[in-house]
Amino acid sequence: MTFFDSHCHLDAPEFDADRAEVVVRAIDAGVTRWLVPSVSAATFQATQQMRVQYGAHIALGLHPIYTAQHQAEHLAMLRQQLDLGFAVAVGEIGLDFYLPELNAERQIYFFEAQLKIARDYDLPVIVHIRRSQDQVLKYLRKWRVKGGIAHAFNGSEQQAAEFIKLGFCLGFGGALTYSGSQRIRRLAATLPLASLVLETDAPDMAPSWLAGHPPQRNEPAQLPKIASELAALRGIDVADLAAACTQNTERVLLLGA
Repeated sequence: MTFFDSHCHLDAPEFDADRAEVVVRAIDAGVTRWLVPSVSAATFQATQQMRVQYGAHIALGLHPIYTAQHQAEHLAMLRQQLDLGFAVAVGEIGLDFYLPELNAERQIYFFEAQLKIARDYDLPVIVHIRRSQDQVLKYLRKWRVKGGIAHAFNGSEQQAAEFIKLGFCLGFGGALTYSGSQRIRRLAATLPLASLVLETDAPDMAPSWLAGHPPQRNEPAQLPKIASELAALRGIDVADLAAACTQNTERVLLLGA
């Protein structure tokens, strides 16, 4: 039984001290594949290094949380990186209306620009949708891309259905392990299995057993335990869940197509 972590920031500085050990722990736990998305032009090279050094799948993009850092020329740099042909998606891109200090207009500018780039390169996208599901859907309808993954999905059943119509899978991770996350747990239990992918968002989005103030660092090795909780919610065998989610990830990222 193996697992595919569809969203892991393995290039993050939190892993600089022991990244090789983190990878070994993941593989020992059965997590043999990762998608590592970039967050800014400054991280493109580090993300590429994850592919070279650890065989990771990579996505390249400009994350909405770092909008203040992004410049128009970074979009040209993104195109140059995509020209190399190694990225399987454009991401992590999207909108974040949870943090009040983020400029909405700048976020929308970079999101639309990157959706156009994804269309130009015929690539799926990895979208950040925190407090912005409807707005993200609006621009996905405007700029039809080749589907992708709605990262850390926590919207409604109706919003889930709209993402699925647009060719997206929905990412579920550590949030579903908290008993208080009733809506996420209900969605994880009832949405079509063909629409789900597993993710850790490591080093962030710690599962309940790593909770604290601050929470402990999340790692891809935690994915099997997260998957076990999801399988229990759905009343299916974890091996069947792992196989289905891996197939979903491969399909939506056009791997092997």
